[in-house]
Amino acid sequence: MTLCMSHSPGFARDREEVDGHQFRAGVSSARGIVEAWDPTLVVFFGSDHRRAFGEILPAISVVLSAEGLGDSESPTGPYDVPAETARGLAAHLLDADFDVAITRHIALDHGFGQTTADILGGLAARPVIPIFINCATFPLSRPGRSAELGRAVAAYFAATNERVLFIGSGGMSHNPPTLALTSEGLSEEERRAVSAAHREAAKDDIRPEWDKEMLARLGADDTSWVDEVTTDQLQAGGVGAHELRTWFAAYAAGNEGLETVAYEPVREWLTGLGIAVSRQAAELRVPR
Repeated sequence: MTLCMSHSPGFARDREEVDGHQFRAGVSSARGIVEAWDPTLVVFFGSDHRRAFGEILPAISVVLSAEGLGDSESPTGPYDVPAETARGLAAHLLDADFDVAITRHIALDHGFGQTTADILGGLAARPVIPIFINCATFPLSRPGRSAELGRAVAAYFAATNERVLFIGSGGMSHNPPTLALTSEGLSEEERRAVSAAHREAAKDDIRPEWDKEMLARLGADDTSWVDEVTTDQLQAGGVGAHELRTWFAAYAAGNEGLETVAYEPVREWLTGLGIAVSRQAAELRVPR
């Protein structure tokens, strides 16, 4: 099963639930689908916002042990990472000509933590193997490489008895000032200052039509089109749209068209927010 879903600090901070009602309903629906499908293992393709990975920035890294950083209202505490399975996956990827890095332990930011908590119920609710894909900082690998990664990951688990849920978290169109206007990591105080100074302008950087076209293309059962997506095509959705590399990995791993569960552009959160699940899994949706 595949789940692709946006994340946003604004979602977590909006405790009064003023905005994003369609997206919130979609999160609830996606959570119910995952619970009904009942995965035994989650492979989470996620990004970072120049917090977890700093001086050393791999293109791809399989994480062996992790905890939540707690930034932007995201959860803290340990993830339940099956380290030996993660090691075996990394060895398989190396044999498949992916020069992946290994991260022995790391505090992952909201790029992993928010969706993990919202969908699974907590960081340690189910066994999770986090796979970091660089989506924010030069140099960025071509988007199609993420799809190739997803297929290689799926091949590793194809001969097992695991019921694997592939998650891709990030996007859709958005142009967060802390990424768009800087090239290196900032302190949290610096982040707040940059965001406050450019927040209003970033509200106009959501591209709903671009997002909807991408969701429509993700409905195809043939995932080969992703191999031809370019970095410039993603850039049309803003610097934050590069996080769709995580979606491409999960989509190709599942090897099945995705059905849109929800889409909503939320100006206050500066983001076009989408949720999509593999078509067969969508049938598990509980009627509202």
